[in-house]
Amino acid sequence: MRTLFRRLDGWLFALILLLVAGAVGYLSTRIFHESDWTANGRSSLSPESRAVLATLDGPVDIVSYANPQGDLRQTVAGYLQRYQQVKPDLTLRFVDPQLDPAKMRELGITVDGALIVHYRGREQRLDELSERSLTNALERLVRGNDRIVAFVTGDDERRADGKANADLGTFMAQLEGRGMRAVPLNFSQVSAVPEHTDLVVLASPTLPLPPGAVQALVTYVQNGGNLLWLTEPGNSDLGLGPLSAALSVRVLPGVLVDGSGAALGLKDPRMIALGDYVPNAITRGFTLTTLFPQVSALAQIAQGDWAVHAFLRSSPQSWTEFKPIDNSQPSEIRFDAASGELKGPLDFGFALSRLSPSPDKSEQRVVVIGDGDFLSNSFLGNGGNRALGERVFDWLLGDDKLVDLPPRGAPDRIMQISQGELSAVSVGFLIVLPVLLLLIGTLIVWRRRRR
Repeated sequence: MRTLFRRLDGWLFALILLLVAGAVGYLSTRIFHESDWTANGRSSLSPESRAVLATLDGPVDIVSYANPQGDLRQTVAGYLQRYQQVKPDLTLRFVDPQLDPAKMRELGITVDGALIVHYRGREQRLDELSERSLTNALERLVRGNDRIVAFVTGDDERRADGKANADLGTFMAQLEGRGMRAVPLNFSQVSAVPEHTDLVVLASPTLPLPPGAVQALVTYVQNGGNLLWLTEPGNSDLGLGPLSAALSVRVLPGVLVDGSGAALGLKDPRMIALGDYVPNAITRGFTLTTLFPQVSALAQIAQGDWAVHAFLRSSPQSWTEFKPIDNSQPSEIRFDAASGELKGPLDFGFALSRLSPSPDKSEQRVVVIGDGDFLSNSFLGNGGNRALGERVFDWLLGDDKLVDLPPRGAPDRIMQISQGELSAVSVGFLIVLPVLLLLIGTLIVWRRRRR
């Protein structure tokens, strides 16, 4: 009888095991779950890509011109599966480029595996398969046609394609990948802002602008054009008074200094670090710290037809310093109200909007910031400088869906370790771990011999 019960127990265990395995197999076909345990979620879509997909309110069709031989099609399909999990109406189909070479030449397909992304009658072509390139293509489709951003030149402004420390070449190269095209605007060659210009940027001129150039900018603003004006300390008298009056904004004299910067390790009192922002359409949900090297405070001089919203504001420990500052020597600057210096908090970033005078637009937008260094090649990588700059451009161009995108950033793949920590790790792996394994092996052998 015991033998019979033992056999029944064995068969019952085997039956339960088979039933459990069958149930697991059935549930695996009905329920899908994926978990990414890699550092920084490298095997999953970034929050930025997910946010871009959320702005696409229609189906997306991707055509891959990949040769059926080899594993390229499987690679493309496997890569795009991550996008399809977030956006189920994103479809992928393959075309053999060898079947119609003339059509491939017409489309400009020269790379095996090239992609053409279609969305609402618009398309973007990709020759590289990566998350950054595909997400940028989807963002350009959301934006529509490339936006023309004209940079005023000829008066020693920051160059949009420059490589110097003070230029904006690095920042604009990244914006071009998102569907913005920078073009020069020299008023010695043209008398007015060309039509179909989406945004004009006046980036920190250091020489007085000719009256004709100033009048062209004023006329552009009066006709409903969007403008980004970056100004600097000491640049308040460059013949830009008519433009300042048209915007009801005044650049205050002096350089903004902040006594609280020493607690953050900033040795230059002219460095303004911001972590909190005035609630605004540009800064909504923005929490990254930004660094502004030299700042001019701004003030609203009149209550016109503009809705003026400050979105960059210094701390209560700040003030407008009139005396020159030399960081090579100990600084003894202090607030002097008798000389006309103003105590903070002070605004240095304004977002202006109003009903557009142009019948082609519903709203006109202008941003004035008392610093252009924060977007320069030297300081762009500090904290959230680049992310804030992208938000400013997206808001000015009316791409409100893209303003709140999560900040872009590369995963941190660098491990910083001190020399002492490196020595401890080396001793642990080269000495401690082998000795520990030897002791465990010796203990196991000793216990077995005692049996």
